[in-house]
Amino acid sequence: MKSVKRKYWGVIMVGILAVSVYCGVRVFHSEESGTSGVEDEVRIVRPPAVAGQFYPSSEEELQQSVAMYLNQVPDLDISHIRALVCPHAGYVYSGLTAAYCYKQLDDVYDTVILIGPSHYVWFQGASVPDYTHYRTPLGLVRISDIVSDMKENGFTTVPHVHVEEHCLEVQLPFLQTVLSDFEIVPIVVGDIDPQELASALHPYIDERTLVIASTDLSHYHPYGEAQELDEACTAAVPALDFDRVSHCEACGIRAVEAVMHLAQQNGWQGNLLDYRNSGDTAGGRDQVVGYMAVAFCGTLSEDSSSLLDEQEQACLLQLARQTLQQYLTEGTFPDVDESVMSPRLKENRACFVTLNKEGMLRGCIGTFTAETMLYQAVMENAVNAALRDPRFVPLTSDELEEVTIEISVLTTPYRIWYRDSDDLCEKIREKGVIITWGRQRATYLPQVWEQLPDPGEFLSHLCVKAGLPSLYWKQGGLDVQIYTAQVFGEE
Repeated sequence: MKSVKRKYWGVIMVGILAVSVYCGVRVFHSEESGTSGVEDEVRIVRPPAVAGQFYPSSEEELQQSVAMYLNQVPDLDISHIRALVCPHAGYVYSGLTAAYCYKQLDDVYDTVILIGPSHYVWFQGASVPDYTHYRTPLGLVRISDIVSDMKENGFTTVPHVHVEEHCLEVQLPFLQTVLSDFEIVPIVVGDIDPQELASALHPYIDERTLVIASTDLSHYHPYGEAQELDEACTAAVPALDFDRVSHCEACGIRAVEAVMHLAQQNGWQGNLLDYRNSGDTAGGRDQVVGYMAVAFCGTLSEDSSSLLDEQEQACLLQLARQTLQQYLTEGTFPDVDESVMSPRLKENRACFVTLNKEGMLRGCIGTFTAETMLYQAVMENAVNAALRDPRFVPLTSDELEEVTIEISVLTTPYRIWYRDSDDLCEKIREKGVIITWGRQRATYLPQVWEQLPDPGEFLSHLCVKAGLPSLYWKQGGLDVQIYTAQVFGEE
């Protein structure tokens, strides 16, 4: 909460104390944080709800407990962890499986986005709290300012959802042990579309962000039956098998699926780190609860390591021209020795091929989905741009010498949330943009900004391209996705 002048303190404290009674929070003055001055810092702290139940309530015992589980787990030597799936039961049951997640982390994260299910309150959407901090026996954990922005971009706040919810709280002592300085974004989810949640989260994720989905697996089945049921989860989640994961019995399935969508958008690879159930740890085997640890590793879709170097760019441009020459004269694609292609050129990537003649567009075709190896997609799109762009007559072999080739290698598009037309204009700047309304759809590549630098003009032209009124973007309701592209071309 923003600081306030002392003359308003009494009035505001009445309101805050009323909230604290309702929500079970404690309010701290700046004296506790070591600050002083004309203005007071106000902390709204969410106290631990399950200390002494799910994990030890004393600082020393909790430190020893977390260390014990971490010491039992091997370092699996995996890197670039972007997301985890962790259990949230009492530590005696699921602490060892959770430790498989946290033992693998490097101390490189500034922000941890925690996503888990509401166990006690049904609601629709995704709720972020009004707290400024969470507290555990190991100390305070600050809530990121990102939460304030989320509240303006589709996320809601349902205060009583967060009061007793344990699924996020139990992750904190492990995080406080393995990370030195981090903030959290706590999200409790109700009835929500996981893909929409993933799209809403995507803009808040960078190289120093970790995403954690909190879930347990099957509940209260006999040991052998639980193992069979849980296999749907342990196989489907790291493999990003959305069909099979629909059979997964997990309380946090929406959080898990949201992380899977993020992994799919960014090309992260899933790794099953551990599976066991309460019958393997501290419970009987007549009615068990299942737990798994999964790590998703890779780079962000816009990360520099996914960019093509000059040699790879030259290879694709030469291949595109060779393809056009052969296809326009012989009607066939050239044979390609795949062994000479670099690993990045053999990754499934989306791309567009643009043909220009005397500085004017002569054809442009591409795809947004990464279903084909990049070098193959370039060959196919080069031919399609030359012969199948409905805006132009087919290119002839005689024209080819007058044509220059440009290739745009795309990141995976993701949907954005926007409050109003002004907010939309800010969020699309310098990006490739896809708009959809029903069956009407259109896109502009990022380089179109060179011709249409004003966002309003950009969107108006894009609406016309989609067959919509030019100012339709101002009405709201358009489905908008954005992406970036690495663009390179012939001189």
